[in-house]
Amino acid sequence: MAFLVDTCAWIDVERGALAAADVGVLTGNEDLYLSPVTLAELRLGAELAPDGSIRQLRLAALARLERKPTLSIDAGTGMVFGSLAAHIRAAGRQHRHRIQDLWLGSQAVQHGLKFLTRNPRDFADIPGLDLRSYRLGSFS
Repeated sequence: MAFLVDTCAWIDVERGALAAADVGVLTGNEDLYLSPVTLAELRLGAELAPDGSIRQLRLAALARLERKPTLSIDAGTGMVFGSLAAHIRAAGRQHRHRIQDLWLGSQAVQHGLKFLTRNPRDFADIPGLDLRSYRLGSFS
């Protein structure tokens, strides 16, 4: 089984808080996929960098990630998203402030992928999501 990796993990790698090899350990070196959502979030972070040197570092990290396979957001993703958002709303929780997380979760559920994140609370209520989490400092 393969993984969809949350944006926070790639930010942790870019900042040096998590080694790329650690991502391999966390995923058992299984196939990794990116989401267009992650690419958008990382590009936004690069564009909003406080100075040109940080922007260039972030863009370089993003360019390295773009080599990984990227899942498409398609009609099936939209159907899963609608179902998950309805489930969360029916449970009395709000989905509107977590749109990006729901798109990521929808893609993982749609494709039967494990989902790796440092922020499990953001995804814990998404039904059918095979959630895997890590904590910084757990690796040396």
